[in-house]
Amino acid sequence: MKKFFLILSIVIVVGILTIVIIAGGTPELPENHGKVQSILFVGEGENQPLVVGFGGSEGENAWATDRWKSTREKFIKNGYAFLAIGYFGGEGAPEECDRISIDAVYQAIVEATKSPKVHDHRIAVIGGSKGTELALLLASYYSDIDCVVALAPGNCAFPALTIGASTSAWTYQNKEVPFVPVPWAAVPSILKRDLRSAFEIMLEDKEAVEKALIKVENINGPILLVSAKKDEMWPSFEMSNEIIGRLKAKQFRYAYEHIADEGGHTEVLDYFDTVLTFLEKNFKETN
Repeated sequence: MKKFFLILSIVIVVGILTIVIIAGGTPELPENHGKVQSILFVGEGENQPLVVGFGGSEGENAWATDRWKSTREKFIKNGYAFLAIGYFGGEGAPEECDRISIDAVYQAIVEATKSPKVHDHRIAVIGGSKGTELALLLASYYSDIDCVVALAPGNCAFPALTIGASTSAWTYQNKEVPFVPVPWAAVPSILKRDLRSAFEIMLEDKEAVEKALIKVENINGPILLVSAKKDEMWPSFEMSNEIIGRLKAKQFRYAYEHIADEGGHTEVLDYFDTVLTFLEKNFKETN
């Protein structure tokens, strides 16, 4: 993940310093827009609640890899079906995280629920880092998503991971999701590879943040956030607190919890037993 963020920082700097300007406005949609790579893993039982996994800015279909096999199998052993979705960087999906179709991701989930082993009305999504934007946005748009787990989450939509970062990372109903842009003031931090500071500077644009905030209060089920107090990539602890504050202000009626680890960005990956406990209590057997 750190290697990818190094590449990302270079890409953003090159894009900003060369002042990438697209004549006529928004560039054409990327190749394979509206497509994702999805792989379904199921256990032996019937009517298995479905957990959908999104990786972060490393791209490809992280949850389908051998690296995540043991964690994935934990879910299956606990009675869940698991759908691994690669939304960019993998075969058949867009090459970059640029205007990814949230609708296409949702349709992949709907297709998975047609499996005779999968419960068609019990769906949880879990995302890490950049994938938390997708998980939270998806659940805020589609009421049949019953639970969200966000590991090192953001509370806003942010730019595409492209040269110039001039478009949204996401689209919904063929429109770009409003995002927090990268300002010139963030360039020195990016050059120093201090991505956290870059994101903190981006979040100072209160008008853009207000437009890009994810409407978490629209989520139709419980929410678990796991953040890192010393997150070196972006301020996941502070953004998680913002999410919790919004849920409280909107009198959110489902269970929600924020667990803050004392360590860095990847430390949140040590909490899958906690995730399973949360799902067992608030998702698996409810309704």
